[in-house]
Amino acid sequence: MLGGRLLNAAIVGIAGPSLSREEAALLRAHPPAGVILFARNIQSPDQLCALIANLRRILPPEAVLVIDQEGGRVARLRPPYWRAHPAARAVGAAGLRAAWLTGALIGLDCRAAGFDVVTAPVLDLPIVGAHAVIGDRAFATEAGSVARLGRAFAAGLLAAGIQPVAKHAPGHGRALVDSHLLLPRVGTDQLDADLLPFALNTDVPWAMSAHIVYAAWDAALPATLSPTVIKTIIRDRIGFEGVLVTDDLAMHALTGKPADLARQALAAGCDVALYCSGEFAPTAELLQICPKLTEAATARLAAARSLAQRRRLPLDAAALAAERDRLLA
Repeated sequence: MLGGRLLNAAIVGIAGPSLSREEAALLRAHPPAGVILFARNIQSPDQLCALIANLRRILPPEAVLVIDQEGGRVARLRPPYWRAHPAARAVGAAGLRAAWLTGALIGLDCRAAGFDVVTAPVLDLPIVGAHAVIGDRAFATEAGSVARLGRAFAAGLLAAGIQPVAKHAPGHGRALVDSHLLLPRVGTDQLDADLLPFALNTDVPWAMSAHIVYAAWDAALPATLSPTVIKTIIRDRIGFEGVLVTDDLAMHALTGKPADLARQALAAGCDVALYCSGEFAPTAELLQICPKLTEAATARLAAARSLAQRRRLPLDAAALAAERDRLLA
């Protein structure tokens, strides 16, 4: 809360490497649950430190700073200033210890930079013939292995004091098109294997929904906007009780104004709407009309923060990196 007011149930992006005056005024007037940063916002450690310090001054203490840092092709902190990390497929091939070490090292990088939440691990089960948007972002090709490796990676993030986000529930691995560009439709009802990695990781404190239509469950609405998929599949069948955040509402899988999509996703059962474009006008509209965090969502966010605090360990980054290099060699 800020001055007794609940935060808006949204995490938003900003335009560039510094906070504009109008962005600062918007975040003060309509404080979101968090801000997510991308490569466009990151130039150097000193610049990032200044940006995060400014965001911390403006945002309420409960708001989170988020980054998409899986390793491989999905990485916003990159050399020469930050460590390079392999894609999940290479990590998975090296085993559970390599997965934990990679999670811990990514977590240490992100924690040192000032972030609270990392949108990883990917728990999607890749299917032969599907679109390559998941591809090497998946840890393995067998559901049990994905579950175990993803769990180890998430445990490493938590050991670094970072809150992990399991994605993309209830499973993105069968998509035949990239949801950044088009709306995927999955026709099969044989989805037990896709659900298993999520069902075995229900204690990961955050999960991200998929912009995919699963015809067996809801032939009209993608999971992000479907009360049926969120309640019946993600909450009940999978058993996930943590913070459920949407995938980016700016992705072209969805049509409509971001503010309307946010309200629809929140009404469907998501806890937080994610809008990453950094465009000021639609971000302002979204924050101005976005519902506040529910009491349940506020409690889930507090529980996620507490879990990362409790699980944090004293870690030696150089020793962990040397061990991982040996495993990956």
